[in-house]
This record gives sequence, structure tokens and C-alpha cells, in this order.
Amino acid sequence: MKALSTAATGMLAQQTNVDVISNNIANMNTTGYKRRRAEFQDLLYQNIERVGAASSDAGTITPTGIQIGVGVKTSNVYRITEQGSLVNTSTPTDVAINGKGYFRVQLPSGEDAYTRAGSFQLSPTGQFVTPEGYIVGPGIVIPQEAKNITINPEGEILVKVDGQVDPQNVGRLELAIFANDAGLEAIGKNLLLETPASGAANLGVPGTSGFGSIVQNFLEMSNVNSIQEITSLITAQRAYEMNSKVISTADEMLSVTSNLR
Repeated sequence: MKALSTAATGMLAQQTNVDVISNNIANMNTTGYKRRRAEFQDLLYQNIERVGAASSDAGTITPTGIQIGVGVKTSNVYRITEQGSLVNTSTPTDVAINGKGYFRVQLPSGEDAYTRAGSFQLSPTGQFVTPEGYIVGPGIVIPQEAKNITINPEGEILVKVDGQVDPQNVGRLELAIFANDAGLEAIGKNLLLETPASGAANLGVPGTSGFGSIVQNFLEMSNVNSIQEITSLITAQRAYEMNSKVISTADEMLSVTSNLR
């Protein structure tokens, strides 16, 4: 009975769906997190009677045929990159991106990673770094004698130094955009890696065409909607229960068949 294996694929698919939803809910308060959505595809079909096969010597054909599917599979887990809400932190080294783009981060291996989480800090040498100490590209150093830090929407970092009337420009934050944001590989710690699916990073100036602007003293929060996730969780649970019911029903039918005399 095909229903047993078909329903089993449905249970596995809904289990994956619940795993994705639970990760979204767990990261509701993660800075810069983008929610994921599981997508599914039907599996191969068994042709009991092929569509369009000849049904008589007079040239008539079967209009629909008989095709029986064998289940479902998870096709991909898609990252939804819509903007999260911006929250005021009153911390001068906290920055958010309003619009498209990612901050570039230099990993200890020398490889570049990308992030939407702008909860940056200063290293002992005055460099902008992530909470793990990774340098934020292009490597900006704040003078130790700086009194305050101002970051304008174009990413320019201006500091006030005693004895100087005008603020000193110490560098500019840069942003990276990709042809396919969903193709970036998540590696944890709010970091993403470039892949062949995402395309090469296109670096540019914040606030210019195609790039978002910088908002100082703010952080971009997760774009997870708790009500939507709970609704999806209930739907996935019901689908899982229905597939398990199919297995129970198929087992009962097989039991009746085996007891025939």
C-alpha cells in the first residue's frame, strides 16, 4: 500500500517545517536575523495509465490518465530578506542599515563575511569590530583622543578631537549587495558567506543608488512575526497529525486484508 510511504514523506516534510519555524521563533530577538520559510515539491508520479494514450482503434485518447504521486520532499529553505524594525539603543557604535546592503566583516581566516547586525564595538586599538572581535571593513580606526563619534547616513565616521574646531573624518563604512541575497550561506554569529548562488559582492557607498543608508544609534531587529510563526506552527502540526492518521488508516486496512478468509 503506497499510502504508508507517501504519508511518511509528508511527516518528514512537516518535521522539517517545524524545525524551520522553531528556529525563527528562537531568533525573534536576534539582531539582523531574517526569517526562513520551508518550501516543498511533490515527488515522482507512477503512471498507471499514461495521459494521452490511445484508448481505441478509432484514434481516441485518454484525456487525463491515471497518475499516482508518491509523496513530498523539502525543496529548499528560503531566507526572507524584508526589512526588520529599527530600535533606538543610544549607543554611538550601534548602526543599522535602512534599505539594501550588508556590512563586510573580515574573518580571522582572511575570508570576508557579511552581516546585517550592526552592534559594533571598539577594539583596544580603536578599530570597529563585531562582538567576536572581527574587524568591520574597510578597517576604521577611531583615535583614542576622540570625544564623540558621529556616523552620517552616507557612512562617514566623524570624530571630535580637542583643539580642533571641525570634526575629523576617520573613514567610511561600506556596504555590499548581492544579486541573490537568498543564496548567501549562514554560518552563525549573524554572519553570511558569499556563494556561487548569491553572486559576487558589489561594494558601494551607503545612500547611493541601490544601497541602503546608515542609521546611527539604532539596531535592526529580527523580521520574525510571532503571530505568523505560531499560525504556521499550528498548520504544520495539523498537517503532521493528518499524515500520521493516514498511516494508521492504511495499517488498519492492511490488517483487515490480512485477516480475510
